[in-house]
Amino acid sequence: MAEVITITSGKGGVGKSTATANIAVGLAQSGKKVAAVDFDIGLRNLDMILGLENRIVYDVVDVMEGKCNLSQALINDKKTKNLYFLPASQSKDKNILDKQKVKNLIESLKKDFDYVLLDSPAGIEGGFEHAIFWADRALVVVTPEVSSVRDGDRVIGIIDAKSDRAKNGSEVQKHIIINRLKPELVQKGEMLSNEDVLNILALPLIGLIPEDSKVVSATNAGEPVIYGNSPSGEAYKRIVKRLLGEAVDFPEFKSQSGFLGAFKRLFQ
Repeated sequence: MAEVITITSGKGGVGKSTATANIAVGLAQSGKKVAAVDFDIGLRNLDMILGLENRIVYDVVDVMEGKCNLSQALINDKKTKNLYFLPASQSKDKNILDKQKVKNLIESLKKDFDYVLLDSPAGIEGGFEHAIFWADRALVVVTPEVSSVRDGDRVIGIIDAKSDRAKNGSEVQKHIIINRLKPELVQKGEMLSNEDVLNILALPLIGLIPEDSKVVSATNAGEPVIYGNSPSGEAYKRIVKRLLGEAVDFPEFKSQSGFLGAFKRLFQ
């Protein structure tokens, strides 16, 4: 049975779509058949990160409105043949999404794929709720900043309250991805450490992504960093292995952070 994984965050600009693209590629490279769906209606950019923007004819809204069938809208990735991409609409509003139509779409995808990855819009408006409602697992992307972690904490609460699993007395499995970590700033006490973040969010860590200039050049080239051997690319490969059930150690970044005591007060 396919697993539906929503990649989400409490605020924009934390690297959510980058994470979606790299994890999708990694899972497909492992031999799994993967569908990556961009649910950020009106603000799509997953297509650019994957290098597929010029191949879009139909989008996710066209499928749900019956203007085309699913196979017409799905785009097969150029480099990784097990990966298929369903783009968001660039011209429609997030409010166009309908819960039942989203369910029908996801159920159709689950019949043909091992993993369905949903790139959620940031924030907590209707588009976000549709993206997390049918999830089996949620990966919450945060950066080691007070505002990002606080917003991430709010998103976790919404997932626990409003997902389909929550309404049926179950729970969405949740993990944290900490992105853009700068070890030298953590060691100086100038950035939240991974321990600080996890003590607040109280969820298991599945990925620790260091700040890496290769991400920008990879995005511009339309080739996710997981194809190479940069620090961030290697970090995404470790995330994929963990999703597949492998025990993979985390790199250690020692912290002298003094943020945690003051930071905790924001959540009391």
